[in-house]
Amino acid sequence: MEPSSFAGGPAQLVLTASIARRYYVDGRSKVEIADEFRLSRFKVARLLDQARSSGLVRIEISHPGAIDLDLSARLQEALGLRRAIVVDTPEEDPAALRLQLGKAAADLLSEIVTAEDVLGLAWARAVTAMTEQLTSLAPVPVVQLTGALTRPDVDANSVELVRHVARLSGGPAYLFYAPLVVPDAATARALRQQPEVADAIGHFESVTKAVVGLGSWEAGQSTLFDAMDDKAREQLGRRGVVADISGVFVSADGEPVQSRVTDRVIAISAAQMDAIDEVIAIPYGMAKVEAVRVAVRSGLVNGIVTHTPLAKALLDEVD
Repeated sequence: MEPSSFAGGPAQLVLTASIARRYYVDGRSKVEIADEFRLSRFKVARLLDQARSSGLVRIEISHPGAIDLDLSARLQEALGLRRAIVVDTPEEDPAALRLQLGKAAADLLSEIVTAEDVLGLAWARAVTAMTEQLTSLAPVPVVQLTGALTRPDVDANSVELVRHVARLSGGPAYLFYAPLVVPDAATARALRQQPEVADAIGHFESVTKAVVGLGSWEAGQSTLFDAMDDKAREQLGRRGVVADISGVFVSADGEPVQSRVTDRVIAISAAQMDAIDEVIAIPYGMAKVEAVRVAVRSGLVNGIVTHTPLAKALLDEVD
């Protein structure tokens, strides 16, 4: 709104501008301003309100960094999230985007994790990018939440990820050597009973903050989808799965999906994830709009670090 909308003559305009300058620029109190101009404190308050409503005074909250503060706040409120960080960058090369989001997520983790927390980490490319950007972390235990998913196109797995973060924090690491997906439920049960696997799984219930992967249930948008056989993909598809959150399969209505396929996955369960106070995902790419919406609807994810186009698309969905 332009200052020309100010309702008053030149003298009133100058008086209001002077009072606004004293208050907003010089940091004077309303009582001090009232004494200086020989006005009542209530008159000063009315003039300050008029300065704001007329556009004579405009307050802008800005930050020189890469985070879009307004969009982050709007997304957090619209989706009912505990935290939302939106990096002000267009969609571009996935590797470069992961690097930017990883830096923002690393800064967030360094800020919110305290010595009283237990940190859980699931493998994902974006989570790996985050750990590579971490420079400091409170001395906390670090728990591996998913089995290893070894792929020729990635350089790290969940074991290395947890070990690296624990070394940085100085806290203990609870990790295990087991695949994320095995051929059958019997093999999965046997692996879960192995001492190191059982020990790590036993710490799932103590996790207070976690960073997880979030995939859309389609080729190229979920490492777990790409790692499974066609029969398993089709079975989960028929059950209505549209997203996977580090091995937890979720349908369009936000409900976790159990099937014979889920019995083959060695990872944190939906119930265990739901018990964690803060679960943060780092989604990117426009193909994951529905997956993010479903993950938030499930209640399993209550924090996201993402980029501008995906955040705007999520807000459009809400609108």
